[in-house]
Amino acid sequence: MKQLIMEADITRLASVTDPQYSPDGKKLAYVQTKVNKKQDSYDAHIMVFDTETEETAQWTFGTGRNQHPRWSPDGRMLAFTSNRDDSSQVYVIHTAGGEAKKVTDIPYDVVQPEWSPDGNYLLCSVKLTKTESVKDEKKPEIEDYEPLEVDSLTYKADGQGFKRGKYTQLVFVQIETGDMKQITACERDHVSHAFSPCGEKIAFCANLTEEDDNRVNDVYLMTLSSGELKRLTGQNGIFSSLSFSPDGKRLAFLGHEKEFQNATLDKAWMYDFEKDELTCLTEMLDVHLNDAVAGDSLVGGVLPKPAWTKDGNGFYVIGTDQGSTGIYYISTEGLAYPVRLEKEHLNGFSLRPDETGFAASIALPVWPSELYDIALGEDKAKRLTDANEDFVKEHIISTPEEFQFETADGLTVHGWLMKPAGFEEGKKYPLILEVHGGPHAMYANAYFHEFQVLAAKGSAVVYVNPRGSHGYGQDFVNKVRGDYGGGDFDDVMAAVDHVHAHHDFIDQDRLGITGGSYGGFMTNWAVGHTNRFKAAVTQRSISNWVSFYGVSDIGYFFTDWQLGADLFEDPDKLWDRSPLKYAERVETPLLILHGERDDRCPIEQAEQLFTALKKMGKNVKLVRFPNASHDLSRSGHPKQRIKRLQYIAGWFDSHL
Repeated sequence: MKQLIMEADITRLASVTDPQYSPDGKKLAYVQTKVNKKQDSYDAHIMVFDTETEETAQWTFGTGRNQHPRWSPDGRMLAFTSNRDDSSQVYVIHTAGGEAKKVTDIPYDVVQPEWSPDGNYLLCSVKLTKTESVKDEKKPEIEDYEPLEVDSLTYKADGQGFKRGKYTQLVFVQIETGDMKQITACERDHVSHAFSPCGEKIAFCANLTEEDDNRVNDVYLMTLSSGELKRLTGQNGIFSSLSFSPDGKRLAFLGHEKEFQNATLDKAWMYDFEKDELTCLTEMLDVHLNDAVAGDSLVGGVLPKPAWTKDGNGFYVIGTDQGSTGIYYISTEGLAYPVRLEKEHLNGFSLRPDETGFAASIALPVWPSELYDIALGEDKAKRLTDANEDFVKEHIISTPEEFQFETADGLTVHGWLMKPAGFEEGKKYPLILEVHGGPHAMYANAYFHEFQVLAAKGSAVVYVNPRGSHGYGQDFVNKVRGDYGGGDFDDVMAAVDHVHAHHDFIDQDRLGITGGSYGGFMTNWAVGHTNRFKAAVTQRSISNWVSFYGVSDIGYFFTDWQLGADLFEDPDKLWDRSPLKYAERVETPLLILHGERDDRCPIEQAEQLFTALKKMGKNVKLVRFPNASHDLSRSGHPKQRIKRLQYIAGWFDSHL
């Protein structure tokens, strides 16, 4: 008999990510991540699927995270990173068998290995200060009482904490000897590196302007023999995901020139080295070429770089559209169209060497991420792995029902309704509204554990993509900017009205609302502007834009980008759009969940709201999660993730 889904079942889920075909197409490496209950952490292992025998073999074992598998150009070796010895180092394993060889052994994490075309070197990333070196034998210890000197606005980052002068530098690693050579030294982050096919040049992204808080990420080409740098973009955009064409004459990448600040769709770009010309290939494509899905059940996802065809006439990338992600083909002439766009969350892919199809990691609404084989031109996908099969077979999984409606100002809003797991005709059920973060993200046709838990507890769940969400074009994603708590609030409330009007099993007197980050802002805003909700749970939220400006790692530019107001130019607008201003109106019982190491929405946002409501005698409770960052719900400690779900479900159980 199938069981109802429980909060702790999140430890049963496996994440299948980052598929990588071997050069001959006979093997398919990928990463499978699971919860290690004993250590309250995650174990990630390199798995290899044999395309001829259709059998999977596990290539790494033990505890820790083994990630980023990359085949050598001749297919004889597989490089990957592993933190099995505390820090993340690069290992190489021969495909003929044997133990993995530790290639790097330094006191700093080494990540993102990429092979040189001749197979003799790896180009990797290491975070270093100006006084640290890949030659160091011991990592400098930082005493608890050591003062932190701050002279930059970018001194901290969520999930990383205080940077303490560390920047991502690029290093060469010689495969045979393990010798390492640092090739960048500027005190800026150098990311998204790629080798040219000739091996004489590399490309990477960095902000090398005079101001380290300048919100740009340019593309650079470095000639290795001389160290000469050439900037390929105009110091006005944010770019990443670099990939050379097979002949080395072109470089493809993704990004935008901030026309709508961080609400701008990522586009496909190409630099032609012979013409010395930069071109946006998808100017007319109203699709975000990235993975914008908001979820809680995928750990370790990796956005693939543009995958060129052998003839160099185009490449494949992931695109976000209409509640799904798929594979888009982009030609060098600017032709762009989807080759795979189904109702699913396709979070990674690898092009077959013979270019007849793809291997893709895909999550479905009723089945967490697995590896699939997709023939080019065919809709049907063949599942290759069964990492989550037992979980799916043993549990009652609610199937989301899609809907859409037109807003009062003529927009179309897309969403889903999930019935309670034990739904019975004729009974009335509470309804919980979920609001995603971002706001420039998207709920999708994907498994979402939190929703399944709430459905298993006997609630219907509605979740929608209001204006500001990705997946519905540039105008739609931009409409929230300058209007937080306006049209977006109308959209989510209209969703509640829509499902109530079309489903008589919803009890209008038992409505709940929850969300995190921007969704937490919207929860706070909602309870200050309507008493329709009988219970609310706000997570990692924003309550006061005035203080957010100075305490968030992104506050000093995000408030201007999103609210259209700077603290010193229009403080009244920041306060008017702050849920804290309306605390006296709140009558809804409110549970506040917040991580103590959240640098994106620092915990003072929760403290201010809690203090105000408690002083006024409101029904409010604050739960603090020690050492948890903004990503608690997605990649936090498993025990804390379970506790979080228990708090959410328990609050709604008590009040609905």
